[in-house]
Amino acid sequence: MPSRFMDLMLTPDVQAAQARHYGRSQSRPGTAPPDTLGEDEKAFIAEMDSFYMGSVSQDGWPYVQHRGGAKGFLKVLGPSVLGFADLKGNRQLLTTGNLTHDGRVCLFLMSYPLQARLKILGRAEILSGKEYPELAKVLIPPGQERATERLFRIQVEAFDWNCPQHITRRFTEAQVGDILRPLQQRIEELEARLAGIEVPDGPPPWPESHSHGVPVPAPTDSMP
Repeated sequence: MPSRFMDLMLTPDVQAAQARHYGRSQSRPGTAPPDTLGEDEKAFIAEMDSFYMGSVSQDGWPYVQHRGGAKGFLKVLGPSVLGFADLKGNRQLLTTGNLTHDGRVCLFLMSYPLQARLKILGRAEILSGKEYPELAKVLIPPGQERATERLFRIQVEAFDWNCPQHITRRFTEAQVGDILRPLQQRIEELEARLAGIEVPDGPPPWPESHSHGVPVPAPTDSMP
């Protein structure tokens, strides 16, 4: 099991907080090599259509930015390498500017349907598609060549999975559509069957009623 994440995150301040609140702290696992993404991580990343990326400003302020695109726009380029195309946005370039000061980033990938979340620590670099044409072919979505301003390549240092506790299940419109499609098809089949049944005009015939096995005649308009 990867231990690099806690090796990086379990600072003395964190250990002190644990001891203060819980009476004891976790011990750091010790120096560990960078984590390698496994098949579970690769499959999870391939299903993502969004994630959050945190960076730190030159003044020490944390900043979290949302990134979205078609499913799988965040690519696994190698056992410990990720990448994606940076498309035109609000032109603030907060993350881009932060990375010139400190290339460390944290990616937060959330799957609400699966109630799963993956945290990734890494070091990001910003590249030009013109200088890295082969990488651009891999990262730039079809038809988005002109909208792509730069490429991000991230060297993964560590990752960690969170427990599903307190994650409320949510579904996208497409996922709800997939769930409801069989039900909608069944409704259409039943409606088609009903439409094929001929219903006679006028009131339905008076049913023959029985009381204790003895036929009861239908009422008439005449009075005795």
